Amino acid sequence: MRDGVKSDSSRPGADTLVLGIETSCDETCAAVVRGDRTVLADVVRSQIDEHAIFGGVVPEIAARAHVEHADRVVAAALARARVGFAELAAVAATAGPGLIGGVMVGLMTGKAIAAVHALPLVAVNHLAAHALTARLTDSIVFPYLVLLVSGGHCQLVVVEGVDRFVRLGTTVDDAVGEAFDKTARLLGLGYPGGPAVEARAVGGDPARFALPRPLVGRPGCDFSFSGLKTAVRQTVDAFGPLEAGDVADLCASFQAAAVGALADRTANAAALFRRRWPAGRALVVAGGVAANAHVRARLAEVAAAAGLALVAPPPRLCTDNGAMVAWTGFERLALGLTDALDAAPRARWPLDAEA
Repeated sequence: MRDGVKSDSSRPGADTLVLGIETSCDETCAAVVRGDRTVLADVVRSQIDEHAIFGGVVPEIAARAHVEHADRVVAAALARARVGFAELAAVAATAGPGLIGGVMVGLMTGKAIAAVHALPLVAVNHLAAHALTARLTDSIVFPYLVLLVSGGHCQLVVVEGVDRFVRLGTTVDDAVGEAFDKTARLLGLGYPGGPAVEARAVGGDPARFALPRPLVGRPGCDFSFSGLKTAVRQTVDAFGPLEAGDVADLCASFQAAAVGALADRTANAAALFRRRWPAGRALVVAGGVAANAHVRARLAEVAAAAGLALVAPPPRLCTDNGAMVAWTGFERLALGLTDALDAAPRARWPLDAEA
């Protein structure tokens, strides 16, 4: 965050412990990470059961669940890590972007802990935490290219440093994760939609339904998934009652189209990245959709063609978690970047403010 304040504390070392709190959507998370990249505890309390009957996340329900569970999730993380507040060097909490009610709960929890235990507060950008996860899991160096794909975000960003991001492309309408979720709802596959579509696509025929691949073959690095969502709905409406095989084929066709679009736009970004950042050596995929095996396989091909290494964190660290927030807190703390207790929660918070 560019408005962070410089701390006078000594540079954190490998034994530094940071507590991370994440509540930007529908999972209440807390983790303790050590400066040597050891995740001592990573607790995630899912809200799937609360939202499943609605087919998606209900912001008010999510916020109330965070209020109910935040304290006990933090306590569980500290217990699993076998540390107390006195052993922490800082507390990091997601301050946005996300569902504002949930963001407020996690940030206020972090502020309370910081105030009571006289700890530095680090207000973390949720997108930056996803983008920096690869430095926790794979120790990669700057600069690197990130494809950030989730239910609410779809963008290609160059990470030049802990606090320096250059956006190359973004979605002009819907995020790819939203398209997965909408497809799942149209097919009655339940929530969460992404894993359900991926599971049903196994064994399906990806060539059976001719679905559009918006912007594929065009210059630039932007995405569009609204037309693909509409095409799925029109196919369902025109086809009538779907048998199990039809659902599998439509899931496979949708996944092939969505991933094909991701691969095409990422290939453009990779070429641009190699020209403008010749020292860069890695393509990172982050965010909840990064847990999709088909996405990873296609991006491995894109990375290899561009002469880049593909770095894909473990699936559990692609979806929302406290470890990525704690690690980002450590990275910012190491630069002396901490935040005052009046740090504001943000529903929107672009990584590249100049994009």
